[in-house]
Amino acid sequence: MTTAPHEQTPTHDHAPAADDGPTREEALAKVRELLGDHHLAMLTTLDASGALVSRPMGVQDAGFDGDLWFFTTTGSHKVAEIRAGSPANASFAGSSSWLSLSGTAEVLQDRARIEELWNPVAAAWFPDGPSTPELCLVRLRAESAEYWDSPGGRVATVLSLVKSTVTGQAYDGGENATVDL
Repeated sequence: MTTAPHEQTPTHDHAPAADDGPTREEALAKVRELLGDHHLAMLTTLDASGALVSRPMGVQDAGFDGDLWFFTTTGSHKVAEIRAGSPANASFAGSSSWLSLSGTAEVLQDRARIEELWNPVAAAWFPDGPSTPELCLVRLRAESAEYWDSPGGRVATVLSLVKSTVTGQAYDGGENATVDL
């Protein structure tokens, strides 16, 4: 893996990295922080021909522990792709941060978990409620994350770009790391 000078090298499991990169718990905490108010992800899978397919999906508020949860229906293309073994990615973009979570996904028809995650937004998509016959969950088990965080938002980013132009130094886009989860 190649990293830019401002990137951190990934860590594995719970062991601290030799280069002072984040531990697994620190990486999870950073991802939780960046997920913050993000409620929509672009969920990407591979279709039967191997082409990437992305679609917006509502992330269910379950407290990030390495898994993301989405409501969908058993007859959807994404469910067929996941059942066929497609890897999955969820990406997020905000005003000052970007996050990409990659891993494996599975389809669950766990009624107890559906009830637990049910909320008014889900009701807008599934008006028959949590007992909708085709309703299921997609769980994305994140194996790695890459993030870019530019504290200070757009203003700090613009100032960094201006500084880079004036000084002739390469733009430092903030904190960027790829971490194993």
